[in-house]
Amino acid sequence: MKALLKKDIFVLLRQMKMFLLMIAIFAAIPQGNMTVFAIVYCGMLPYTAMAYDERSKWDDLAAMMPYTASDVVMSKYLLGWLAVVCATILSALSNFLLGLFVTSNFSMSMLLPFMCMGFLMMAVTMPLMFRFGVEKGRTFFILLMVVVAVGGAGLVAYLMAPGESGEIPTRFLTMVLQLGIPLLSAVLTAISIPLSIAMYKKRRYN
Repeated sequence: MKALLKKDIFVLLRQMKMFLLMIAIFAAIPQGNMTVFAIVYCGMLPYTAMAYDERSKWDDLAAMMPYTASDVVMSKYLLGWLAVVCATILSALSNFLLGLFVTSNFSMSMLLPFMCMGFLMMAVTMPLMFRFGVEKGRTFFILLMVVVAVGGAGLVAYLMAPGESGEIPTRFLTMVLQLGIPLLSAVLTAISIPLSIAMYKKRRYN
C-alpha cells in the first residue's frame, strides 16, 4: 500500500505541479471560502489519480501484482486524507502567522469542520468512483454535489433566518458545523471504506 501511495503522489506531482501550487496558495489565504475550496478540492485528488490509472490501464497491471483490492482502495483514501490534512495544516500555520501581525476575522475553530467536509465528500463519493469508474462516477458526483449544495444552502438560510432570538440559530449552526460534521464524516467513512472495497472488487472481477 505504501508503494501505491508513493506512485499516486509522484504522478500527481509530475502532472499537476502548477495546479497543486495554486491549491497551496488558496489554502494559505486567510479567507473562509478560499480555505474551504482548497481543503475540499484536496479531497478530490484521489479522483484525479484514479483517472490517470484508468487512462494508463493501471488496474489491469495491478491485478497481476500482489496488491489486494483493499490495498488499492485504501491507498486512494490515504492519498485524499493526506492531502486534506496537509491543506488544513498549511491554512492553520498561515492564519497563525498572519494573526501575529494583523487582526483577522477567520476563526481557526472552523478548520476542523472544513477538514471533515473534505473527508465527508470522499466518504460519499468514493464508492461511486470505484463502482463506475471516474468518467461515469463524475456524473453522479456532480449530481450529488448539486443536491448537497442546494440542500445545504437551504438549511443554512433556514437556520440563519431571523426568529424570536437571532442568536439561537447561529449557535445551533455553529454546533452543527463543529460537532455534527466531524461525527457524520467519521460514521460515513467507516461505512464508505468497506463499501468501496466491495464496489472495486465487483468492477475489477466482473
